[in-house]
Formats: sequence, C-alpha cells, structure tokens
Amino acid sequence: MTDLFDAGTGHSRQPLAAALRPRSLDQVIGQDALTAPGSILQRRIAADQLGSVVLYGPPGVGKTSIARAVGEMLSKEFRPLHATRAGVKDIRQLADEARMRPLLIFVDEVHRFSATQADDLLAICEDGTADFMGATTQNPYTALPKALVSRSTILQLQPISIEAMETVIGRGVDHLAQVGIEIALDAAQLRLIAGRSGGDARRALTTLESLALGHAGDGPVVISEAMIEEVYQAAPVNHDRSGDQHYDVISAFIKSMRGGDPEAVLYWLARLIHGGEDPRFIARRIMIQASEDVGLADNTALQTAVAAAQAVEMIGYPEAQIILSHAALHVARAPKSGSACSGISAAMAAVANEAPRSVPLHLRDAHYAGAAKLGHEGYRSPHKDPRGWVDQPYAPDLPPGRFYQSHARGAATFEKRADAYWEQLTGRPVPKRFDPNET
Repeated sequence: MTDLFDAGTGHSRQPLAAALRPRSLDQVIGQDALTAPGSILQRRIAADQLGSVVLYGPPGVGKTSIARAVGEMLSKEFRPLHATRAGVKDIRQLADEARMRPLLIFVDEVHRFSATQADDLLAICEDGTADFMGATTQNPYTALPKALVSRSTILQLQPISIEAMETVIGRGVDHLAQVGIEIALDAAQLRLIAGRSGGDARRALTTLESLALGHAGDGPVVISEAMIEEVYQAAPVNHDRSGDQHYDVISAFIKSMRGGDPEAVLYWLARLIHGGEDPRFIARRIMIQASEDVGLADNTALQTAVAAAQAVEMIGYPEAQIILSHAALHVARAPKSGSACSGISAAMAAVANEAPRSVPLHLRDAHYAGAAKLGHEGYRSPHKDPRGWVDQPYAPDLPPGRFYQSHARGAATFEKRADAYWEQLTGRPVPKRFDPNET
C-alpha cells in the first residue's frame, strides 16, 4: 500500500510544499519581478553581496522558499531563527558559527523582532560576518524597527496569480505521480483549486495533499467537487483582521463605495465577511462614508446606514450580510458630496490654529435678567419673517465659502435644490467647489 508519506526515496513524511521547495530562483513560480535576470536580488547574488534583505508579502507566496534558494545559490548554510524565540544569546552563537563557515541567517515573522534583537543581528550583517534575510506579512515600514528598515533592502512579493498557481498545482500532481500517487484532475478542477487558494501556494499544495491522503494506490484518485469543497471548508481564506489585509481590504471597500462601483463594493464586502470581520465594524464604516462621501447629496444614505448598524446588532451572520450589502450599495449608488467632510475639516483647522472669534452680541445668551444691559440684544428670529430668513450676521468676519462650499453637480440632489432655494431667497450665489457649467 502506498500513500503520500511513505512513498518515494527522500520524501518520507515530508509535506508536499516542502518536497517542491525550489533550490534556485529559476524554480520560483509567480514572483517574476523579483527573480528575473537582472533583478536586484539576482544582482546581489551574482556579486555575492546579499547584505540585509526583508521579504514582505502575504502567506504562502514563497518568502521562505526564496530565502532557502538564495542560500543554495550563495553556497551558504541556511540558519532559520524565529523572532519570538530567538534571544541575543542565539544571535551571538550564530555570529560565532558564521566566523567559521558562510551562513545565511533567516528570520521568519521578523516584525516580531525587538529593536535590541535587530541591532544585534544588524551588527553581524554590517561587518560582513553573515548575510541576513527576514520575512514578514506586515508592512515593514510600520511594523519593523526603524534601524532594520533603514539598513535593509525591502522586496515586496505579490499574491500568486491563478495561472501561476495552476503551474504550482501541476508540479504537485507530477511529483505525486513520481511517488506512485496518480491524481485525475481536470482543467476545471485545477482552476477551482487555484482560484480558491487565494494566491497562497502552500494552501494549494496542502489542498492537493489532502485530496490524495490515504490513497491505496489501486488506480488514479478521482477528485470530485464535493471533495474539494470539503477540504476548503476546513481551511478558511487567509485574512489577518489586525494586519495589512484588514487595512487594505477595508480601504478598497471604502474607496469602491466612494467611487460608485457596485461590483467592487460587493466583492470587497464579501472578502470582509468571509474573513470574519465583525459586522458592527463594517456597519460603522458604512455610516461614516454615508456622511463623508454622500452627505448632503442624499441625506437618506445616513438613515439607511444607521438602520443597518442597528439591525446587525440584532441579526448576526449570515443574514446580516444582506443588510450590510443594502447599506453599502445605497452609499455606492447615491450621488456624492464631500461638503460635510471638507467643511468641518476646514472649520476644525481654523479653530485649532487661529485666535477664537467673539460671539456677536446679538447672538449671545439673553434669557436672563440684565442681559440687555450687557448689550445681548438685537437678534431677529427667522420664524417671525414671512420669508423664513432674516439678513443678519452670524459670523461677521467669515466670508462665504471659507468653510462650506457646495459640492452639488448636475443631479437634482438635496444639496442642488438647497442651493437654488437659498440663491433665490437671498439673492446671493452659494459658494461652490465645482463650476456647475463644467461638463
């Protein structure tokens, strides 16, 4: 009987992802910009001057594989460290070893390194004792010690494309066939596994490994979509709710609402939901965008967003996804106005940076006896005027448009109708950010 873990010389109990690990940059799939001839990494290897390099990218895109391949190409022993377990003593022991033989020190999750650990390691690298490569899924410019960033070459890896992922899976199928496990995988199933791997080669190979697990070797393993579905139900999509993916996906969701693209809004919303984001967090973001991006163009957008936030407090997933979709699509499809956001931003800046303005006497509190003696009089209520408006100063030294500028455009929005109303009533133009005659 043959299975994945006892077949093949040299592959006993070795995971498929490890068995297929590339031994040179030429064998790395899906990171062409990083591994191509003439790339900075290839030039450093050719000159035998690697120095300090940090690989930044999502899980399963080849960070560790590239580091190991670089070690092979430089003929240097690969010495892995884990940032949470490596102390100063461990780093100094590696320094002593590096003085006797060429080493490439590799630190996974390097964003967990303290400044002290980074300083000790960089001291080894800067005097040429050893080369260093680190791997991180976090933005190095915000997550790594500044000394490490300033002294390292930062190389960003991308999620592996579906086409490249199909090549990875094909290599996995070929390797399994070499160790006696034949898998019958049609083009549609290959595409499905590649697509559902989320750009993570390790995940794709682990899926393939799971599908082949326990095969008795009495013919090809026939894969069904139900088998693929079962594997992926046990392995949710990568989504770090406290790291870059959280910020990047929510940023894409917000900008898609602002840009009025319903397809993108639904896709990024689905990514957030599938990744396990709290529906209350998503609802809060939609509420903010309802005022920041829609504002006076459609006041009902905020009503919808607030109602959605209240609803998801009472209704959890999966039904809450419909409510979030409703609110997000309202914000996306509504006409846009940023006047509420830009207006309060300008006013807050003025309050923070300028001398405070005095409240005009006729606007001051006058409900108590003696207020008139202080000059707190002269206010005229608009409700007593048949027009519903009185021409009186409210902030005498603030010219029109200093803070509020209408963002009304061509559509008959609330803001557009309000502009027309006030211009007719006062006989004065409303300050506008955009020329209404522009096309």
